[in-house]
Amino acid sequence: MTPEDLDFKVDLNNCDREPIHILGNIQPFGFLVTVGSDWLISRVSANVETFTGKTPADLLGEPLADLFLPQALHNIRNRLVMLRGPDAVERLFAQTLMEGRPPFDVAVHFSAETIIIECEYATEDAIEAAGLVRTLVSRLGQADTLAAFIRESARQVKAITGFDRVMVYRFDNEGSGEVVAEALTPGVDSFLGLHYPASDIPAQARQLYVRNIFRIIADVNANPVPLVPQLDPKGLPLDQSLSVLRAVSPIHIEYLRNMGVSASLSISIIVDGKLWGLFACHHYSPRLTSLATRTASELFGQMFSLMLESRERSETAEYEGRARATTDRLMATIARDNDLLQNAQWIGEIIFDTIPADGVAVYLSGVTHFHGLTPAPDQFRAIVSALNRGAASQVFATDSISSLVSEAGEFADVAAGMIAIPLSRRPRDYVVLFRSEQMRAVRWAGNPEKAVELGPHGARLTPRKSFEIWSQLVKGRSTPFTRSERRVAEALRVAMLEVLIRLSDEAGLERQKAHERQELLIAELNHRVRNILSLIRGLISQTRDGAQTIESFVGNLETRVQALALAHDQVTRDRWGPAKLRDLIDVEAGAFLGAKRANLSMEGPNVLLHPPAFTCLALVMHELMTNALKYGALSDNGRVVIGWHQDEDGSLMIDWREIGGPPVTPPERRGFGSTVIERTLPHDLGGDAEVHYRLGGVEAHFCIPSRHVAGVAQEDEGRESYLTPTDKMTRMLAGKTAMLVEDSMIIALDAEDALMSMGAERVLMASNVPAAIDIIRRENPDFALLDYNLGIENSESIAEMLAERGTPFLFVTGYGSGLGTTRFHDVPVVTKPYGPNQIAAALSRLGATVPDETAG
Repeated sequence: MTPEDLDFKVDLNNCDREPIHILGNIQPFGFLVTVGSDWLISRVSANVETFTGKTPADLLGEPLADLFLPQALHNIRNRLVMLRGPDAVERLFAQTLMEGRPPFDVAVHFSAETIIIECEYATEDAIEAAGLVRTLVSRLGQADTLAAFIRESARQVKAITGFDRVMVYRFDNEGSGEVVAEALTPGVDSFLGLHYPASDIPAQARQLYVRNIFRIIADVNANPVPLVPQLDPKGLPLDQSLSVLRAVSPIHIEYLRNMGVSASLSISIIVDGKLWGLFACHHYSPRLTSLATRTASELFGQMFSLMLESRERSETAEYEGRARATTDRLMATIARDNDLLQNAQWIGEIIFDTIPADGVAVYLSGVTHFHGLTPAPDQFRAIVSALNRGAASQVFATDSISSLVSEAGEFADVAAGMIAIPLSRRPRDYVVLFRSEQMRAVRWAGNPEKAVELGPHGARLTPRKSFEIWSQLVKGRSTPFTRSERRVAEALRVAMLEVLIRLSDEAGLERQKAHERQELLIAELNHRVRNILSLIRGLISQTRDGAQTIESFVGNLETRVQALALAHDQVTRDRWGPAKLRDLIDVEAGAFLGAKRANLSMEGPNVLLHPPAFTCLALVMHELMTNALKYGALSDNGRVVIGWHQDEDGSLMIDWREIGGPPVTPPERRGFGSTVIERTLPHDLGGDAEVHYRLGGVEAHFCIPSRHVAGVAQEDEGRESYLTPTDKMTRMLAGKTAMLVEDSMIIALDAEDALMSMGAERVLMASNVPAAIDIIRRENPDFALLDYNLGIENSESIAEMLAERGTPFLFVTGYGSGLGTTRFHDVPVVTKPYGPNQIAAALSRLGATVPDETAG
């Protein structure tokens, strides 16, 4: 979003081909040394004495070994060996370069045959980049939509860098950009939705953003440090395109000062080898993040770019897959009836599903057929004439027909943009899709018509002076046709050409393949339906044999079919994957025990069963529960205990015990229910089943072989974990402002999501006591969630301030033994890890409601 790297002479009429020669300046937070193949120092930065104790005159022409320790020089040589590609940069962290000097972070790369070594003091806030980025990337992967994915990325970059404002800035086809997502520190102005002209980042800077994806300015008021000497013996400056410390032009510094920004950072977003956009970060005071943090940010940017490219390709592939199906349908239908090609309404209805448009015109052999919003016949003939003057064999698309036909502005409200699909080699036949005018207000950050001026130093770019919003109403244009839509149009062109030249053999082959696929599908469907019918027939037959009345027959059959359906729902919820044993018992008990549900308890880990075992066990549990409800412990005031464990080979051992019910005796005859209980698991799964009719109640023991057990669910947290979300989650915080105090960034992001899911309108985050107290004084939140342990301090002082104001709050801790204090013994404590359910339960125990916004 910022015009960097402009401190070089440039021909504005030839800027795309002008090489980038950066004048030799660096930012003062580090020093720079260059060496050649002889390892003699050829250039240094003028501030080298500050870091090394030696002046430029002491170092120039001297061996690098006289400056750096042997081990440091060895490490640098090893990193140089690892460089791959012309734009590669390697980094070393916390290196002891010189005796008696603090450790340095080092970046090394090649510039032609020169080795550039950049050093800055290592900081104590160095982080483990790979682990942090892995955690943040996993959160990105959970975003459902592309928009949510981009919004989440801004939050993640802000979490890594700590900058006041992080924007995701996206370029359009014309080079202008828009802020499509942002993450802000409270009180910072929002730039979301603002547009910036292409001249803000000229072609030269865009090229450099692709080569060097990371850029930082620690302090816009810092004086740049020159390199000594400025020119080499050949009279050339040092190419600092890949330099970490490289200073930026005073033009860009002026640009940032106009915005009131004191520090900036940018990370390029490269998709398919092209500059898709930037993470643009602003801070309103000087800020220098450590090299390790910057490396993590750069790595995150690269991972985001790859994930974004993958998502866009996946969406494009899905869209084009649907389009191919439409193309196949169109081609097959027209091959059977060529007259449909002149039916504009039918063609429109087919194509509009893949290329949205407002109207269609079909022009065949001088005859035109219209449907929807289209120009008048004479206006359309002018368009066809203009198309015929171009390449007749190519798809043509534009969002402004007036750029092709000058008088098109007269009908822009009906047809402002079009995509023309030629149907023959001769320049006369077309299918043309029209889109009507899409008037929209574009909010520019300053007047885009005054974006570029000649500066006082000659032919160089000058930043715009104003960042006030400049609104512009765009007229005479439609929604642009995307690259995917153009590819679909090309596929339609090829398909319809094949029809027109009578490639009936291929069309017949496609019909034959479609028929074969249909036959195969019908055969598979027939097989599955027969299996289901056989199972239902068996249930009906066995249930009928044991029924005493029509009512009992219908009731027993209905509950057994329902039990199968419930089990089927659970195993198909995860696409026929393993399902949880606790869920099976919960659902069966909830469906069939009613008020007696409280008399059933479970003991054991939440084991995962493969679908065949899950379905079989569902029938067994159903029969045991209904028998207990009719004749056993649950028919009286008794209870049922179900316990299970895995033995040494992983087989699942299940025990059913009825306690406190009426005396039971073995049944005089074996009904279908008893048969299901005793024989289903041995017959279907190769397991074991034993049923004992004790005087105190029925006891049953089952064994499910290990091959049917998929493991234990990781989220097993006890009984309440398996309630559906609606059982616990409420909208307790609907429309409220919540404050979250948490010193772990990753945990804070999860907690923020939990509070938002409970209806919180805003979540204000703080990582320490002073920040939290400032939020309370400034925002007066309605509710607070306080991590008790905040590094070397705790949140009791925050709690006291909230208590004085009457603001409800909860404590959070990662210690299972409690807070270790009695000052707030009546405040509920949420134990980590936690989510909306746990917060809602604690709020209920608090016995206080979050006050209305209108109160007080």
